[in-house]
Amino acid sequence: MTTTAIIADDEDLPRKELRRMLADQWPELRILAVCEHGADALEAIQEHAPDIAFLDIRMPGLSGLDVANAVKGRCHAVFTTAYDNHALEAFSAGAIDYLLKPISPLRLQEAIDRLKQRFATQQTAPDISQLMLELDKRLRTPAAERIRWISASVGDTIKMFPVEKILFFSSDEKYTRVVSSEDEAHVRKSLKEIIDGLDPELFWQIHRSIVIRADAITRAHRDEMGKFTVELRGSKEKLKVSQAYAWRFKAM
Repeated sequence: MTTTAIIADDEDLPRKELRRMLADQWPELRILAVCEHGADALEAIQEHAPDIAFLDIRMPGLSGLDVANAVKGRCHAVFTTAYDNHALEAFSAGAIDYLLKPISPLRLQEAIDRLKQRFATQQTAPDISQLMLELDKRLRTPAAERIRWISASVGDTIKMFPVEKILFFSSDEKYTRVVSSEDEAHVRKSLKEIIDGLDPELFWQIHRSIVIRADAITRAHRDEMGKFTVELRGSKEKLKVSQAYAWRFKAM
């Protein structure tokens, strides 16, 4: 039976190099899709149901961690990363594998051997939800460097939003909307820039364009199609949760 995989990395050279190395060291492995973004990777996994997903940990929009959480148990995840070993201490031995960039042939062969062993013994892909949460925390901005205030220009006025008062952020292509229980404004800063400065225990991403304050959640509602919306204390808006982040609410 042929083993199948997808590759996801937002950088062209690492993506091509991993595919070349896999062709050399595991020629019978069939690559079903090569993706530039996490959203593409999620779609490829849903369409092709590969045995393995090689995922870059950090990609624009959906990260490799987000993709792995969305499809947990459906395929084996191998993460590629340029982060140092301190962050990678979050990986439990043998649960999942990672490849530190630039990837060495020896390290890749070790990962291949482990994967082949899992398939030979018919091991199912492990549930890595808690592991992903821990790794995500370690890769976030240190507490000393986190955002404390968001400032937004509205005409001749500068509005100041303390982070602890903000309920959610939502973005379009040019602006990010900042909403508190008392006011709102738009800032010329990408959601990704803002996310990197937030405490991951207090702020949850629930959609590629929405980040909410977790302790402001009053309810999460699942409709007949299995899709979630959330409501926040101090806001009348119902915010959509994309499939990639629905795992946060499955136990609610």
